[in-house]
Amino acid sequence: MTTVTSPLTGRAIGLAAVPDPVFSGAMVGPGTAIDPVREPSTAVAPVDGIIVSLHPHAFVVVDDQGHGVLTHLGIDTVQLNGEGFELLVNKGDTVRRGDPVVRWNPVAVEAAGKSPICPIVALEATAESLADLREDGDAKAGDALFTWQ
Repeated sequence: MTTVTSPLTGRAIGLAAVPDPVFSGAMVGPGTAIDPVREPSTAVAPVDGIIVSLHPHAFVVVDDQGHGVLTHLGIDTVQLNGEGFELLVNKGDTVRRGDPVVRWNPVAVEAAGKSPICPIVALEATAESLADLREDGDAKAGDALFTWQ
């Protein structure tokens, strides 16, 4: 079983509240979302594993059970072409839960006309394989968001 923790501090809102049909419809996979605090912050690894995909606006960590967890920093933030995001690791790096991955500023994302809401998705999972899913309430970076069987 994998415990997936919040990569950010903010408020858990659930995928249904994400302003993007691909995420809100769980087409990428099940999970939850964080509405981050509006201040410069650092997104951290939600599980121990290897960075298998890394972009300024999104990253995937795969743990030793093969579970891939996507953290997407904001919605449509790919259109910012990396501006306002600073990568702190490299693709292929091994990370521990809580290690810094990307520094960013949700305020700048909003100022650019994008939503700072961050989906945290269990890739190639079924909704039934997740338990203890947090979809509301305050969450600090490192707090449990869901478990994955």
